[in-house]
Amino acid sequence: MATVEIKAFLPAKDYELSQRFYVDLGFTIPWASEDLAYLCAGKCSFLLSKFYRKEFAENLMMHLLVEDVDAWWQQADTRQLSAKYGVNVGLPENRPWGIRDFTVNDPAGVLWRIGQEIKAAE
Repeated sequence: MATVEIKAFLPAKDYELSQRFYVDLGFTIPWASEDLAYLCAGKCSFLLSKFYRKEFAENLMMHLLVEDVDAWWQQADTRQLSAKYGVNVGLPENRPWGIRDFTVNDPAGVLWRIGQEIKAAE
C-alpha cells in the first residue's frame, strides 16, 4: 500500500491573525475558505482550521525540517513575529541529536520546532 501524504489540522484561535502569522513565517496560502486554509512551504503543508481548544493547541507540537534554518529564523526576526503577534521565538541552537533548530509558538499556542540536520555530537 503506497501513501501520498499526511497533513495535520492546526487550530486557530483567531483564524485571520493566524493566516497572517504563517504567511509572515514563510508559508503560502494557495486555498482558503471561511473556516479552513491550506498552507504550504515547499513540499510541506498543513491545514489551518477555524477551530480552537486551548488544551489541544497548547499541547500540540509541529516539527519542520528545512534546508537553511538560519534563513527561516532570519525571516521570523525580520518580520518581527514576536512583537507583531505576541509569540515566543527562540534562537537557533545546535542540538546533540544532529539538528540545529529554533522554536516558535503560533498565535494559538502551537509549538513549532523548525530545524535542519547537522552532524550529531559524538
